[in-house]
Amino acid sequence: MKKIICLAGIGLALLGCDSGSKTPEEIAKRIHEKILTVDSHTDTPWALLEGGFDLDERHDYAKDKSRVDFPRMKEGGLDAVFMAAFVGQGIRNEEGNRKAKEMVINTIDSIRVNLAARTATAGIALTPDDAYKLEREGKRIVFIGIENGYAIGNDIRNIEEFYIMGARYITLCHSKNNDICDSSTDSTEYNGLSIFGVEVVKEMNRVGMMIDVSHLSDSSFFDVLALTNVPVIASHSCARAICDSPRNLNDDMLLKLAQNGGVIQMCILSDYVKTPEPYAARDSAFQAVRDKYRNFEDLTKDEEKKAWKEWEVVDSIFARKQATIANMVDHIDHIVKVAGIDHVGIGTDFDGGGGLADCEDVSHLGNITLELFKRGYTEEDIRKIWGGNLMRVMREVQKVDL
Repeated sequence: MKKIICLAGIGLALLGCDSGSKTPEEIAKRIHEKILTVDSHTDTPWALLEGGFDLDERHDYAKDKSRVDFPRMKEGGLDAVFMAAFVGQGIRNEEGNRKAKEMVINTIDSIRVNLAARTATAGIALTPDDAYKLEREGKRIVFIGIENGYAIGNDIRNIEEFYIMGARYITLCHSKNNDICDSSTDSTEYNGLSIFGVEVVKEMNRVGMMIDVSHLSDSSFFDVLALTNVPVIASHSCARAICDSPRNLNDDMLLKLAQNGGVIQMCILSDYVKTPEPYAARDSAFQAVRDKYRNFEDLTKDEEKKAWKEWEVVDSIFARKQATIANMVDHIDHIVKVAGIDHVGIGTDFDGGGGLADCEDVSHLGNITLELFKRGYTEEDIRKIWGGNLMRVMREVQKVDL
């Protein structure tokens, strides 16, 4: 990647800067406001399902722990966000599959209902062209994703049904194995994709649904990449060479992703950005919550609400020092070095654990652009990172004839 050091009066013309008198903060702000910015993964729909959460109201993270709403998106210069219809892994039987699908449908409905009441502020996008149109209208943009292919159950027809409902990617699994593939944080069951998982990949290609490989085991990842005929995304993952977590992609995976034409969307969940220091009391407290609520599996709505509140209490009492934007951009530097500038983006995982010491909520996202600019990334580089690469992949995936 070509790096340009932008000092006052030096090289500014190459970066499209207006004047040598501009500060790095001013230049980065101009770039951030000019480009389409896309966050590929948030879990904000959790709040919508509970009811009473107004996306048009500016919330305070210190008070309610929420990280995304439309006023703060505007403050942070974020144009578009993928809201994930998440479902935790439950029992893999007919009843479990029914509940998982119902959860996803209810979540997508909650997104649509909320957006329908806020047409002056925001709109749902189904294609990149929709996003650019809404951006020109000065509106916030919402895409829909599905986190955990558990919602597909073992009925391949659900993929097209979800696509018709507006979903534009499916994360094939979450923290546990499902009927599709092995998870990065579970034991080996198939050593990659299952027989049904092979059909899922083919059907997602046919329908035009982006395949999300975040959370997949290494074997599952390579099985998908060997099978798909279009680029894939990792909607919220980091570089394993910088932070050694099974949730992150190693260099071989990054190279394969680049060969595929896909994109890894940098997650800003601190534990995946920087290896956390040992904190036994915190680990024990979290494990106690997991044990109490059956590892968050097959919970009632009331149990889920109580579980997450207790989780937040533990997180507050046993607060851990968080990684920073500089740590996060170290990952981007590494990914660009290994895979190239065309294969990296940003997927915060806000409202699902994402957040950094200097990027508490969506209003702070401009700080990422500033750090990128200070490191020498050009306006075109930053445009690609902040959504250009993801929109390219989405266009390629949607080139299908149903």
